[in-house]
Amino acid sequence: MTFDKGLLGGSTRLLVLSLLNEGDRYGYEIIRTLAERSEQAFAFQEGTLYPILHKMEHAGWVRAYEKTADGRKRRYYAITDKGKKQLADEREQWQAFSGAVTRVIEGGAHAFA
Repeated sequence: MTFDKGLLGGSTRLLVLSLLNEGDRYGYEIIRTLAERSEQAFAFQEGTLYPILHKMEHAGWVRAYEKTADGRKRRYYAITDKGKKQLADEREQWQAFSGAVTRVIEGGAHAFA
């Protein structure tokens, strides 16, 4: 299923920070993991991901470093303590938002559950 970019736009930080909370990753690895876990629903392009990572780095939520692995020099991203706090805030907002949407679309049936 393809999602409206407006729906996805509000959740990209949450998705990326969640993956980085599991461990450091390089850009293509983030793209590949998002696609695999979402059954291809979140198929980011590099031109979409890297501006997000750069904004997160500028905000102090992630830090970047270079590392050579498998004979390749790659730029890895790691979540910072500030990023972990942001992730907690993003998760809380997402849970409140998704709960509110569910209550609206399920109507009265959800109110009695």
